[in-house]
Amino acid sequence: MVFLRMRWVVFLRAVNVGGANRCQPALIAKELAKFSVVNIGAVGTFVVREDVSESVLRAAIAKKLPFKCEIMICPARDFIKLSSKNPFSRQPSGPDITRFVSVLAKRLSAPPPLPLSLPSDDDWLLKIIAIENRFVLGLYRRQMKAISYLGKIEKQLGVPVTTRNWNTIEKVAKILRPDSKEF
Repeated sequence: MVFLRMRWVVFLRAVNVGGANRCQPALIAKELAKFSVVNIGAVGTFVVREDVSESVLRAAIAKKLPFKCEIMICPARDFIKLSSKNPFSRQPSGPDITRFVSVLAKRLSAPPPLPLSLPSDDDWLLKIIAIENRFVLGLYRRQMKAISYLGKIEKQLGVPVTTRNWNTIEKVAKILRPDSKEF
């Protein structure tokens, strides 16, 4: 019989952004060492390498936060699968374009037609290219106005989201690989 460990990736929504909802993700990871939690960056992204139920993990993290926030927990296998596909291979790239993944609080019952470009198809600042499971994949141009469109993703889709750079997702996937010696 093969026993598969249930590992997780956790995202905290709206943490350490603009001076609000301040916490120390590195300290949270240290305090949750019994779950082998690895902190990725300063905005509340964690890899959980020990076998733990989602409900126990959610309660443990919520207890460590001095405020209420959306805690999005996804199976690690979904990230490994997502990163192995190279979903941005046919998209424009360059120093003025950022690739991102927004994690949905729950799956959409009726995803919108894609691609979805804001403000328009011809002059986009933000473009959603795919929605896979609970992941919204997209691009935005490095312009101040583009940030406001990131906030509109949540309104367009009707569920809470939190957004991370594709580089963060690749780092998460690297840590999750069985041969990883990271952290």
